[in-house]
Amino acid sequence: VQLQASGGGLVQSGGSLRVSCVASGRSITRYTMGWFRQAPGSERELIVGISWRGGRTYYADSVKGRFTASIDNAKNTLYLQMNGLRPEDTAVYYCATGERTSDSAVYYYRPASYDYWGQGTQVTVSS
Repeated sequence: VQLQASGGGLVQSGGSLRVSCVASGRSITRYTMGWFRQAPGSERELIVGISWRGGRTYYADSVKGRFTASIDNAKNTLYLQMNGLRPEDTAVYYCATGERTSDSAVYYYRPASYDYWGQGTQVTVSS
């Protein structure tokens, strides 16, 4: 399984950006998927966790209403549309996939719940 993230860059505060994650070796709609981010000196935090089997999506409170995850089945690609970007959104963004699901929302917030990770793409928001 390989995940390739791309689409990061520099954007002004209030702007938008879309990052992509192309998966190979598995169908992204059959497994748990997630977007995380990590800023310097901070722990890796969940942005959105998706359980396709259960039809559940979990967003971090800090991005609700601004960020939206979506997929393109034909391209086996997961997207993260980010609107209303703020300087505090500056981080390296990672996509991840896991083989298990859970009825507990807390499960999706844990990096340890995911088995494979992409290399990350840098998003920088200037004020």
